[in-house]
Amino acid sequence: MKFTSIAAAVMAVVAASSLSAAAAAQAQTQVIKIGLSGPLSGANAFAGKDNENGVRLAVEELNARQPKPTVAGKPVRFELLSEDDQGDPKAGVNVAQKFADAGVRFVLGPYNSGVALPAARVYNDAGIMMSTVGTNPKITQSGYKLVFRTVASDSQVGAQVANYAAKNLKVKTVGVIDDRTAFGQGIAAEFTRQAKASGIAVAGQEFTTDKASDFASILTRLKAKNVDAIFFGGYAPQAAPMARQMKALGLNAKLLGGDTLCSPEMAKLGGDAVADNVLCAQAGAVLEKQKAGPAFQARYQARFKQNPDVYAAAFYDQTMFLASAIAATGSTDPTVVAGAMRTMTHPGVVGSYGYDANGNLKASTVTMYTFKNGALVALGQ
Repeated sequence: MKFTSIAAAVMAVVAASSLSAAAAAQAQTQVIKIGLSGPLSGANAFAGKDNENGVRLAVEELNARQPKPTVAGKPVRFELLSEDDQGDPKAGVNVAQKFADAGVRFVLGPYNSGVALPAARVYNDAGIMMSTVGTNPKITQSGYKLVFRTVASDSQVGAQVANYAAKNLKVKTVGVIDDRTAFGQGIAAEFTRQAKASGIAVAGQEFTTDKASDFASILTRLKAKNVDAIFFGGYAPQAAPMARQMKALGLNAKLLGGDTLCSPEMAKLGGDAVADNVLCAQAGAVLEKQKAGPAFQARYQARFKQNPDVYAAAFYDQTMFLASAIAATGSTDPTVVAGAMRTMTHPGVVGSYGYDANGNLKASTVTMYTFKNGALVALGQ
């Protein structure tokens, strides 16, 4: 009995010591909260979940590294907090305030320009760094030092589509439709400006909404004007039925758009109405042609059982860039990290990242795509 009592006592001491060590280690660990703001419900949920997956994959890989990343001698653990901004400006501002209250220091998103524009002020005022794929040029024109755009702007994407339409497609007359969102209006305006400069006649400018599904009257008016192409400033959930209705009306014009049309969702929703008649421009180089691209695609597919969509790689890259800047500065202060990211470069899976004083990429490739057998096919940069 005496021996048993002694053994039990020793085991209790060892257990207590182990718990104390574990508690001490946990107490020493710094938790860095990274927020994801995007449309996790609604028509554009496919994009929001894809963006979230890109951040999640980066966070999981960072936390699995050995030895653990450290800041000020303490190991670091990254924690992802995702919130559904519904692609709605008001909801996006509420998400921004929720992140501020939760102690989030870095936010990836929003996805929509219309959400990013008002949210940027909240994040900047709260001392939170925001990295968005919102392409409206105004997002980075407010002088906010904590706001970054991780892809090309509408100025670059819209201009690329217009130049390609003029030089490669020999388009003479175009109709322009936008969905009245900040993104749709912004990219349509940039396309229109460059189209006119390239000698393309803009025969008509029409408007719809990001909730619409019937475009027959708009398309009928443009058909009467004998347009060679239609540029749509909007998202795939509207562009796909637009392509189907163009086919039904016998409107044999190209359907052009920006990065939001460069998604497998376009072919999924549009069926056989989406083929080489649809062309779009996406910010960034062709992922599978980048040195680290195929390996990223394989890891993403293994983790989420699907292929990455438009911006998963950009969200992954920016998360990794954040981690590198934190390690380089030894700080989790967003102001310090943001300042460093304006001087550093980061070799991402989809290209090299480096930012100017306004938070725009110093160099950004824009690639033209079309569709073949339901899949995106790169046409060139």
